[in-house]
Amino acid sequence: MRVIIVSIAACGRRFRVAVAAAAISLTGVSMVAAQAPAAANDDSAVLSFFKSTEVSGFVDMYYSYNFNTPKKNCATIGEVKIFNCLRNFDVTHNSFSLNLAEIAFEKKPTDMSRGGYRIDLNYGPTANIVAGFEPGGTPIFSNIQQAYVSYLAPAGKGLQFDFGKFVTPAGNEVIETKDNWNYSRSLLFALAIPYYHMGIRAAYAVNDKVSLTGFLVNGWNNATDNNTGKTLGISASYKPSGALTLVENYLGGPENTDTNAGWRHLSDTVVTYTVNKETSVAFNYDYGHDSPAVCAAQGGGGTCPVSWQGVAGYVKYQANPVFAVIPRYEWFKDSEGFTTGTAQTVQEFTLTAELKHKDGVMMRIEYRGDYSDTPYFIKKDQTGLVKTQNTLMIGFVYSFSTKSP
Repeated sequence: MRVIIVSIAACGRRFRVAVAAAAISLTGVSMVAAQAPAAANDDSAVLSFFKSTEVSGFVDMYYSYNFNTPKKNCATIGEVKIFNCLRNFDVTHNSFSLNLAEIAFEKKPTDMSRGGYRIDLNYGPTANIVAGFEPGGTPIFSNIQQAYVSYLAPAGKGLQFDFGKFVTPAGNEVIETKDNWNYSRSLLFALAIPYYHMGIRAAYAVNDKVSLTGFLVNGWNNATDNNTGKTLGISASYKPSGALTLVENYLGGPENTDTNAGWRHLSDTVVTYTVNKETSVAFNYDYGHDSPAVCAAQGGGGTCPVSWQGVAGYVKYQANPVFAVIPRYEWFKDSEGFTTGTAQTVQEFTLTAELKHKDGVMMRIEYRGDYSDTPYFIKKDQTGLVKTQNTLMIGFVYSFSTKSP
């Protein structure tokens, strides 16, 4: 009987354990079933985000050698020392360097979803250099190249408004190496035009050939305004054929700190033409005028009307999908030394060889010579200056995008 009682008790314990296990199992199933819709909703939200938002980015590295072997820098911008004079991003000598790392998020507005945004986050010396031209001194924005919200108004083919910080429409080149033909930036991009604006712009496609964009912004490179005036701008694009595009940009407004006296004007013309499937050409002309402005001709201690202008010509020969050769020639005149610090006329010639892999890896080998009509470039540790500067560089860029090619 004791044994039987023990056996029955043991069976009872096993039964209670089994019932408890079943209850736990059913509870777990119920919890999983309850969580499933929430998890599905979370997954749906994530998929919806990546379906509507393009994520892109790149890492840009380079090595540069300056045959003048300068022992001291020409300038310091955004705490970055410039050893290659008149350059803005390829600035180091005999050093492997990070140029820029970037990640960007963009949702373009559409007829089905009229709101949009874009934000470009940057890190590296280039980001510091770009922010170094900020007259209001707001380093908090140095790692935000662009940040704006968009709205596509239901007017005609769509009138798009962007409000925030965005790159300038001027110039044939941009901040990102991967989107240019050459590795180094042109004199026109480095000296003649702004990098970015803070304000509002409105873009409208009149038809398949003509588009217009209007701007109302703080000014040149002003995330925080340095006066109470505003700069006006207009960009007109005309594409008469699939091979030819003409763009004219104008910016005008007061740019002097703490005063609205005097206006700075910029006219920027860009022409691109595809000759055939292997050969493309581009032309850029800039003319700028400011009055009054700090005048280098007066030792930087006075003001005077200043002007600058230049032309740049490009040819790109795409031998095959992997290899391309791109020469560039420029002429730039800084009559009063407003953009370079010295009244001078500069010419430059660049020859770039490009190797590009379909998986996003690109290598460029580039020779460049800069030639001034007055001694301007630093050579070794000499106190005197020279009229020429020659550099050789190699750059590597890896880029990616979630957008289908």
